[in-house]
Amino acid sequence: MILWPDEARDPAVAGGKAAALARLSEVGFAVPPFCVLPAEAMDELCTGTLSEAALGHALAEAATRLGPGSFAVRSSARAEDSEADSHAGQFDSVLNVPAAGLPEAARKVHASGAGERLSAYRKRRALAGGGAPAVLIQRMVAPRAAGVAFSVDPVTGRRNRALVSAVAGLADRLVSGMADGEGWTFGADGQVVEAPVAPTVLTADEAREVAALARAAEAHFGAPQDIEWALDDNRLWLVQSRPVTTALRPVPVPDDTLMVFDNSNIVESYPGLVSPLTYSFARYCYDRVYRAFVDLLGVPDAQVRANRQVFANMLSRLDGRVYYNLGNWYRALALLPGFSLNRGFMDTMMGVDEPLPEEMTARLAPPPAGALARLGDMMRLGRVAVGLVWSALTLGRTKRRFMARLEGALAAEEGLAEANLTELGALYRRLEGDLLDRWDAPLVNDFLCMIGYGGSRALMGRWAGEAGLRLHADLLIGQGGIVSAEPVTRIAAMGARARATGLVDRIEAEGMAAADPELSQMIAAYIDRFGDRCTEELKLESPTLVDDPAPLMRAIAAAGRRHAAPRPERPAPDWQGLFPNPVRRAIARRFARWAQARVRDRENLRFERTRIFGTARRIFLAMGREFAALGHLEEARDIFFLTVEEVLGAIEGSALSYDLAGPVRQRKAEMAAAATRPDPPERVLLRGAAVGLAEGRPALAAAPAPAGETMRRGTGASAGTLRAVARVVTDPREGALGPGEILVARNTDPGWIALFANAGGIVVERGSLLSHSAIVARELGLPCVVGLKGATRWVTDGETIEIDGASGEVRKSDG
Repeated sequence: MILWPDEARDPAVAGGKAAALARLSEVGFAVPPFCVLPAEAMDELCTGTLSEAALGHALAEAATRLGPGSFAVRSSARAEDSEADSHAGQFDSVLNVPAAGLPEAARKVHASGAGERLSAYRKRRALAGGGAPAVLIQRMVAPRAAGVAFSVDPVTGRRNRALVSAVAGLADRLVSGMADGEGWTFGADGQVVEAPVAPTVLTADEAREVAALARAAEAHFGAPQDIEWALDDNRLWLVQSRPVTTALRPVPVPDDTLMVFDNSNIVESYPGLVSPLTYSFARYCYDRVYRAFVDLLGVPDAQVRANRQVFANMLSRLDGRVYYNLGNWYRALALLPGFSLNRGFMDTMMGVDEPLPEEMTARLAPPPAGALARLGDMMRLGRVAVGLVWSALTLGRTKRRFMARLEGALAAEEGLAEANLTELGALYRRLEGDLLDRWDAPLVNDFLCMIGYGGSRALMGRWAGEAGLRLHADLLIGQGGIVSAEPVTRIAAMGARARATGLVDRIEAEGMAAADPELSQMIAAYIDRFGDRCTEELKLESPTLVDDPAPLMRAIAAAGRRHAAPRPERPAPDWQGLFPNPVRRAIARRFARWAQARVRDRENLRFERTRIFGTARRIFLAMGREFAALGHLEEARDIFFLTVEEVLGAIEGSALSYDLAGPVRQRKAEMAAAATRPDPPERVLLRGAAVGLAEGRPALAAAPAPAGETMRRGTGASAGTLRAVARVVTDPREGALGPGEILVARNTDPGWIALFANAGGIVVERGSLLSHSAIVARELGLPCVVGLKGATRWVTDGETIEIDGASGEVRKSDG
């Protein structure tokens, strides 16, 4: 008369619902204890073959075996919970039934098999009679939360989504539609895709556990599942599992290809959210520049053309942030002569913090070269070396020609205020053709700088040890001629003028309105020279000092309050003491001086890049002005939510659609949503096509610093020691430093120079010996440590720290 789980595996006897629970219980799922009263037994009761007393006695014994508490009495028909027809809500269920009430509840559930509701359901779906149901008796769980979950999205048919709906207490109010559940959506990787604004029923981890339970049920049955679950104080219970009967999208062909995205280097240039216009502009620049780079290193044109998609996709955008697509970088570097001789140099060239996974390098790398191929590589390297020597010898001429093209292209922007869209499009195309497509001087100098800086440092370290490395760093301090240091000198002069005229407080509060004529001229000259050198200057959407001079005014006021002591003169380098051998001394001195010039030129040419980006910014804003005037955009700055291709296509006639406002609205909403989420991690691994990035946005979990940790080590970038108050700054437009305080930041760019003017030292989470913060710190004689992971979370704003810019050590001080 009573079937227990090990006897209820056959749906023809126990019904579909009970058979499913029996299978789940057998393999270890947490199913509340249950038993089944077969339909035949209930039929016998109706015909009088089975007595009421016998039924009552059997159910009383079953209740004792199931354990104390109340019970849920539900149907389990043969066709119920099948892959085609769920019969959801067609039979009666009775909850919270005491042991004495089981016979009556069983009769009610069994009788619902002959009800009009079920008859109409079967008629509508053209189903055969089906018969009365078996009766499932299950011990009730006393949950604090319960609900339903789907291992797929039954509404959209997407198989890479899992849906969870939860209510406090029992799930009957949710199932009956009397209460709305708290909804969660998870991607295929278990990441939250949608969540309640203020969850009250489940935590994210609990909801994720429910979604995983639904997917585990799917894996067991081999088909998407709709489950009922309950969560008490001890565990998560699976109350029911049945197939999803709605139409689903087809199962995609498996794609396990590994993609790796990394921003541990590029974040210094493109921190935080990046607009579609900036991203598309940066992609074009990287495409053209690195094609020119491999051409410089002797890669044949045919190979470059065959890999054009590699160069066009060196950057990716994840949740509004810019990343390197490391697979394509590896493919590009694998084209270079000498790659087969040293496959491990890719990570060094890229400046990433972790090596590429072996799985990816094994897939992308060309097969190991034989002796003949290696000889050919060595010969190609020789030709490249000759070409680099020639490039070094002619670098001066290359720079002069580049600067002439630059000045000519930038001079053409004087008529932007009166230019129409066609003229603005032509201006941008000239910028592309004259500069972006002919990026020769910065490219050659950057490569020579990398060789010269690294080579001279290694040489001096080998010949003179630690003293040689210190001398190498000292040579780059105060060498003069670096344009990035000029703002500090000018800000100091403007601060002195504000102090002399008693305008320090007013200049910070009132800006230009508080300046005297001489100071006004100094400020105007500064903005004319460095107006494009703003925070996040490579992002076209960044407001410049022309738009908002407030950061400059704060820096002038801070400089006015600071009485900087004169910098002590450094002793002349002891070349003879460090390099007694005259030949080595001559080589080391000449090599170091040449590297010094390349570092200086690298920084100065980056300032010219800033001017180019500034011109591009003004051209695009002028285009936005015209599109807005014509009614295609709401305002000029909406241009930043379009791509370069869309903007030029709307001007030149190659666009697929001329609806500009629609994409702008969509992307504004996307970026606003992305702004509410934490930054993704520095490295993101993905299986399959990049569209899978939409399935989940991995959150950056800030790991707390180990308790009691008082010292960390980064990379010493500029020698010197300092003990002072640390000021953690996340936004240089809002942050301020007191005189001599230590600036602590995730990353910096030239727009931070106003803060550098007051800093006594610098600590940066990102960066290398050739990053902007390191170069400017050496130029200004400030101790600097770069690459100190998690510095902004480890250091507390306002606490006293000690930094050693030579060793890279940063220590917390008790004050």
